[in-house]
Amino acid sequence: MGFIGRSRELAELDALVATIRRGHRDRPGTAVLLRGRRRVGKSRLATEFVHRSGLPSVYFAAARGADPIAEFAVLAQSVAESDLPDASLATDSAPQTLTAALTLLASALPDDSPSVVVLDELPWLLEQLPGGAGELQRVWDRRLSEKPVVLLMLGSDISAMEQLTRPDAPFHARATEMVLRALNPAEVGQMTATRGVDAFDAYLVTGGQPLVAQEWEPGLDLTAFLTSSYQRATSALVVSGNQVLDGELGITSAERAVLTAIGGRGERSFSAIRNATGASPLSASTVEIALGKLRDRRLVAIDEPLGFTPGNKTRRYRVADPALRYWLAFVAPAQIDVDRGRADLALKRHQTGFEAWRGRVIEPVVREALLRLLPNDDWPDIRAIGGWWPRTNTPEIDLVAADARPASTINFIGTIKWRPTHPVTVAEIQHLTLDASSIPHLNQVPPTVAVCPAGAEADTGAQAVWTADDLLAAWPGD
Repeated sequence: MGFIGRSRELAELDALVATIRRGHRDRPGTAVLLRGRRRVGKSRLATEFVHRSGLPSVYFAAARGADPIAEFAVLAQSVAESDLPDASLATDSAPQTLTAALTLLASALPDDSPSVVVLDELPWLLEQLPGGAGELQRVWDRRLSEKPVVLLMLGSDISAMEQLTRPDAPFHARATEMVLRALNPAEVGQMTATRGVDAFDAYLVTGGQPLVAQEWEPGLDLTAFLTSSYQRATSALVVSGNQVLDGELGITSAERAVLTAIGGRGERSFSAIRNATGASPLSASTVEIALGKLRDRRLVAIDEPLGFTPGNKTRRYRVADPALRYWLAFVAPAQIDVDRGRADLALKRHQTGFEAWRGRVIEPVVREALLRLLPNDDWPDIRAIGGWWPRTNTPEIDLVAADARPASTINFIGTIKWRPTHPVTVAEIQHLTLDASSIPHLNQVPPTVAVCPAGAEADTGAQAVWTADDLLAAWPGD
């Protein structure tokens, strides 16, 4: 399978090379900090960029927990075995410090033409070196930035990568920051040869992870893919979640319990999450701290109702990382069954709970798609899309589009009925208009819309209806 997606990221990297070639910078080198979860395709993107650029390059991948001196030797060997013009300078070298290793690297780089250096899993290298970030900064300032090089530094530990560029960090304001997110639904559809609602199903199950999606052979339906994956304890789908969590250093048992309560048990409110953390629930303060850390790591997101007033005690929590949504709900509970060869039990768990689960987790995906499609000529003032619910969760309005958050104008309200074969009915739109009266300070019912893969019945009164194919158009060539 050829390389799919990442056109925007490749274009950004190509632009950096073009800038270096023009030679108008005070310092010719440019540094890039590329962060993203494990298995999201950072290394593959870097390899593809190097291949397409045709530039001389060196690729070094750090090992977690490795002896620093051994790592310096591997870095020197990577330079010696590269296609850099002066790679031989590193032959038989044994640097004893990060400064020495990076200085050796700088010496091998060409002075008058662009090159690429990839330092993969940089946090794993720096975590073994007190003051390592300072050494990196010093060698960058004095040696590496003087060369026409793209220094591409990759990391799966999101928080550690972000700390490198904090105002009080040594590498502050020295690098372009890039974030590599999961493949979007359109890209997953392309990889799995699926369309419409099937492409969204493939996205939800694979989490947009290239290594999982590439095991979905063209022509397979969802059941066939899951059957194949659950039959192998080493399949990309089965191992993916643990590898994503392993990429985050220091996930505590409390954070894991809270994450499991949200993603594995489907709890959304604070009290329900706390009660689901075990037979003896964690304390409220422990849950609060864990939620804060999970938010900082971009593993959990908070949703608040979109209306005329800010959300109060109506916060709802959800798994933010698409790679963990399906895995926490279906794969993690089935790992024991998979390990003992009972793929049938894992598949049964999926078949029993998937439709209800999909109806919930598709909502933020739909909102993201509509926010990409809007504003347009019909809805020129839309700048925020969310949902609305009271503390009791009844009624719950799936879609609210407004000019801001909180809103001064609500442009439309809508319902999401993620059904492949049954269109939205007149009665469902009528029920939606009745629910609108529950939104505080709403003086009149705004236009109604619907999202449903099967469309809507005639004469529903909905001003717009989006199908799954319509939503896929929100990601054209991302």
